[in-house]
Amino acid sequence: MATIKTNEVFSMSSFDPTKFAESFRDFAEKGAEQSREAYAKMKAAGEDAGKTLEATVQNAQAGTVEIGLKAIDALRTNAENSLSYMEALLGVKSVAELVELHTTFLRKQAEVTVEQAKSMQETSKQVAEKVTKPAKEAADKVMASFKAA
Repeated sequence: MATIKTNEVFSMSSFDPTKFAESFRDFAEKGAEQSREAYAKMKAAGEDAGKTLEATVQNAQAGTVEIGLKAIDALRTNAENSLSYMEALLGVKSVAELVELHTTFLRKQAEVTVEQAKSMQETSKQVAEKVTKPAKEAADKVMASFKAA
C-alpha cells in the first residue's frame, strides 16, 4: 500500500493551469452561447408581442369607428322618428287621434330601440372577437411552444 505524504497532497505541482484555463474558456463560451440564444428568444418574443399589440390596437380602432357609426345611425333614426312624430302632432284634431298617434309612436320607437340594441350588441360582439383575436393567436402559439418543449 502506497502512502501519500501530506506535502504531496497540498503541493501545487499537481495543479495544471492550462487545464483550468481550458475549462474556464469552455465554461465562458457555453455561457456566452446560452446568453446569445436567450437574447434571440427574448428579442423574437418582444417582436411578436409588439406585432400582437399593434394588431390589437388597429382592430380596436376599427371597431371603435364601426360602433361609433352604428351609434350615429341610431341617433339619426331616432331623431327622424321624433321629428316625424312632432310633425304629425301638429295635424292632430282630437284627443283620440292624439292618443292613437302617441301609442303608435311609442310602439314603433320601442321596436326600433330593440332592433338597435340587437344590432349594437352584435357589432360589439364582432368587434370584441376581432380585438381579442391577435392575443388569442399569440397565446395559442406560446402554449404550442410549451407543449413542444
